[in-house]
Amino acid sequence: MQTLSRITPCLWFDQQAQEAATDYVGIFPNSRIRAISHYGEAGREVHGMAAGMVLTVTFELDGQPFTALNGGPAFSFNEAVSFQVMCDTQEEIDFFWDRLGAGGDEMARQCGWLKDRYGVSWQIVPRQLQALLTGRDTARTDRVMEALLKMKKLDIDALVHAAG
Repeated sequence: MQTLSRITPCLWFDQQAQEAATDYVGIFPNSRIRAISHYGEAGREVHGMAAGMVLTVTFELDGQPFTALNGGPAFSFNEAVSFQVMCDTQEEIDFFWDRLGAGGDEMARQCGWLKDRYGVSWQIVPRQLQALLTGRDTARTDRVMEALLKMKKLDIDALVHAAG
């Protein structure tokens, strides 16, 4: 039997839980589908889903557990919650930006944020960004922030250059 982490994000999809989980697992290393459950006849008058339809998909992305739920159209994703993908190189930023952004909302791309084709928001950021934005040198952090605010996909070299 699998052990779940104490905190596991649950993503509510209309009917794309398995498709999204499969896509995400194909993007991140060290990832896998762990289990798939299906709706039965019980509770159909409440949830309205056909027996046999996928209910949940438990999966891991780079070792982080997630659950995807097919809950119907009652709720949708918004930018209030996003997942940060910490990247060590520009190549990683480019890879995750391209893969997660494929088919997503082009208008929702700013400052390293993007929205994928399922409406989930992601932040594709260099691991060193926090260090570039903190410290007592406010002129330095202001330069980094000014550079960042002009970007859609983050550029590590440009951010480091802005820091001076």
